[in-house]
Amino acid sequence: MIIWLNGAFGSGKTQTAYELLKRIEKSHVFDPEEAGFYIRDNIPKELAIGDFQDYPMWRTINREMLLHICNHYDGIVIVPMTVTNKQYLEEITQALHDSGKDIYHFTLLANHETLFKRLKGRGDKIGSWSFQQIERCVESFRDEYFKEHIDTDEMTIDQVVEYIAGSCGISILADHRSAFKKRIDRIIVWKKHIRLFKLFG
Repeated sequence: MIIWLNGAFGSGKTQTAYELLKRIEKSHVFDPEEAGFYIRDNIPKELAIGDFQDYPMWRTINREMLLHICNHYDGIVIVPMTVTNKQYLEEITQALHDSGKDIYHFTLLANHETLFKRLKGRGDKIGSWSFQQIERCVESFRDEYFKEHIDTDEMTIDQVVEYIAGSCGISILADHRSAFKKRIDRIIVWKKHIRLFKLFG
């Protein structure tokens, strides 16, 4: 099974993914961005384009990686990745559907105010790439194609995790961490996924 978490930057995909990882007994987080950074860092500047998702090889690499993992791993694969282009998402997921893999696609939604607050809270600067993508993402994700929508404005991460687990029909482990331990764990996830050095390095 694949759980794909879509949504605008700041919607909570990464934190939700790693909370699911902690609470699903056998699971793995697969990060499609890593293929994009690899391409960006190794392609001649004359061939570079602005968004690594526009490289056909980015879609191919991630499709083949997911197929390989799902063919050899019997756990649940969690994919936190913003993809607003329906054709690109189809290029990755159709082969998985065709091979009999179950894919649950969720789009985490939040209003502009919430997204701005979350992006600022995680250290993004106003005017950065993530802020620039808000309008595009919000508009794209209104499309029925990107359902199932989860409105996260008034939901905690724990509530989002429980909703996703219920929708997928999977059991999750009880969470006995204190509020302080949860906070520390989420700070660790945030620090591990700061992309500034990759975006501007």
